[in-house]
Amino acid sequence: MHTKTIYLIRHGETEYNRIGVVQGSGIDSDLNETGIAQARAFFEAYQHINFDKIYTSKLRRTVQSVQNFIDLGIPYEQHEGLNEISWGEKEGKVPNYLEDKYYLEVIANWGKGKTDVPAAPQGESPEEVVVRQKVAFEKILSRSEEKTILVAMHGRAIRILLTHLLDLPLSEMDTFEHTNLCLYRLSYHNQTQKFQLEVSNDVAHLSTLLVE
Repeated sequence: MHTKTIYLIRHGETEYNRIGVVQGSGIDSDLNETGIAQARAFFEAYQHINFDKIYTSKLRRTVQSVQNFIDLGIPYEQHEGLNEISWGEKEGKVPNYLEDKYYLEVIANWGKGKTDVPAAPQGESPEEVVVRQKVAFEKILSRSEEKTILVAMHGRAIRILLTHLLDLPLSEMDTFEHTNLCLYRLSYHNQTQKFQLEVSNDVAHLSTLLVE
């Protein structure tokens, strides 16, 4: 039985993450110093893994999070289908009280099963994100020669993806916690066409970083 192991990580911290600015897919930010250190710590912990391929979104912060592995010569591809959910007109803004309330209401609606509701005007809904993620992952899964892969994505996009891969309702996406440069590890069994979640929101590799 063919098995594919997927190391799925969220990108490292950006300055927008630190100050609470909504990024989404429309803000192409860089990792800050903390994010760079997180990426290095993850590399130090997992450089012994023989990754056959690296997949990232089209946004710089995911590529920078795995740049140390790319520098080893591991082939990689960028896919727009792996991008973060679009927050439309909310992107690039520091949430004020009203925007925090708006955000919480959107999340609550998604939890009630209203996953066709867009994140914001001119933004995407979780259901729209799943459509593009399915296309990207069908391509990834079709490559049976790639036994162990590293995928760098984004927080909300990971939550959405995990519900799809694990055959869960989209409304349960917030059961999957995430932090910057956390790791989810899954195995995919070709015979059953099922995913098994082995590691969730693991940040043990970040324990080496100094805490101020």
